[in-house]
Amino acid sequence: MTPAGADGAGGAVGGGLLVGVGVDVVDVDRFTAVLARDDARGGALRRRLFDDDEADLAPRSLAARFAAKEAVAKALGAPPGLRWRDARVRRGEHGAPSLELRGTVADLAARLGAGAVHLSLSHDGGVATAFVVVERAQPLPAAPLVPPPSPPSPAPEVP
Repeated sequence: MTPAGADGAGGAVGGGLLVGVGVDVVDVDRFTAVLARDDARGGALRRRLFDDDEADLAPRSLAARFAAKEAVAKALGAPPGLRWRDARVRRGEHGAPSLELRGTVADLAARLGAGAVHLSLSHDGGVATAFVVVERAQPLPAAPLVPPPSPPSPAPEVP
């Protein structure tokens, strides 16, 4: 998975209510061409990126799912060792997308104190976009914006 902030987007946030925010954009035509070349060579890339439930979806849907995987990696700080297949996009009862985290991604999210994970997907103009917000399960205390005032210095003694 890509390092956080490598493209100027996403990355883990220091404290408070959020673990992190991530965004990714995928050119659908380019991604479709990459998958077609991969399929001609046996489909190793498709199998590395997507689980069996995802792999047979249309390329446009796979582009959005890949963007979601990149975005959640960025939101979590994207350390080495995350597996693509450990973040899966699911559809809710009314079609709203959500992320299912498991394995390496779920372990990292737990270590970072993650609670809710929010996902928004969009397709427009040949581009698939994913935006992920990872909330903390328990907010961290906020750091003061201004340090507390120092106690007044005693007046110097006059002889």
